[in-house]
Amino acid sequence: MDAHIKKRMKEIGGEAILFDVPMSQYTTLRVGGNVEALYKARNLGVLKKMMTFLIDEGIPYLVTGRGSNLLVRDEGLKGIAIILDESFAVIESTSLEEPYIVVGAGMPLYELVDFCAKEGLAGVEFLAGIPGTVGGGVAMNAGSWGQEMKGVINEVTILKDRGIVEKRDSLRLNFTYRGLDLNTGQIIINARLNLEFDNPALISKKVVSNMQRRKERFPVDMPSAGSIFKNPKGDYAGRLIDAVGLKGKMIGGAMISSKHANFIVNKGDASSSDILALMDLAKVKVRDVFNIQLLPEIKVVGEA
Repeated sequence: MDAHIKKRMKEIGGEAILFDVPMSQYTTLRVGGNVEALYKARNLGVLKKMMTFLIDEGIPYLVTGRGSNLLVRDEGLKGIAIILDESFAVIESTSLEEPYIVVGAGMPLYELVDFCAKEGLAGVEFLAGIPGTVGGGVAMNAGSWGQEMKGVINEVTILKDRGIVEKRDSLRLNFTYRGLDLNTGQIIINARLNLEFDNPALISKKVVSNMQRRKERFPVDMPSAGSIFKNPKGDYAGRLIDAVGLKGKMIGGAMISSKHANFIVNKGDASSSDILALMDLAKVKVRDVFNIQLLPEIKVVGEA
């Protein structure tokens, strides 16, 4: 990224553009090399200009959210990481007559859950404790306790090439297990959620219960990226990894959690290479013993 590119990016993004930023500060695993540039997008107009410039210059970009499902390699990341902030991280509209909200993609899921509980809007309690954003939750079709994001999605607004904004209702959204079919480079801007009216106290009780269940089952007190592998059909990745004797296995500063084998935690000084080595070991062991190929749920990015 040469001086001319950096200057132009600064002209567009101003103080919202930072250069040579360690991604360990922006991922929940607390690992990863530096990204060439980081852009905290604050409004749609400037994001459109930045997106058009990046496409024209052939500069890769990645929306990282809170980095909760992301592993950046130690060698770092080319291009620009985008975090949706400010106007993208708010409740855009609600209805007193119909139980729905339109929420910005940059809003943390815990804020969404808290807002809905206070307003007596039920339907997103299953997201309690998931450390991501609304946009990331939609893109990954986040889920827990038998529910998925697609179950509450009515419409998603997407920013496409050249700054074109498109709204897609649920019939035009192809959700998959832990995924949503989107073309490369498209950015989720907001989502309309269809919910249900309920007693705020009852909703809060469910939220607290789900938080407690997560605390009991998962290593929420250590840096992680959540589930590392997708569950194979009819089975559980955590069970398979545990069954081949890898629970508690350490490489460098990374460890397959002794609490839940589908979590890899950072003991404090882990590198991305440590985590990747544990992932490779788990895949090989499970394949050799069970003839099952584990597929990553987290997104691995960066220079190999």
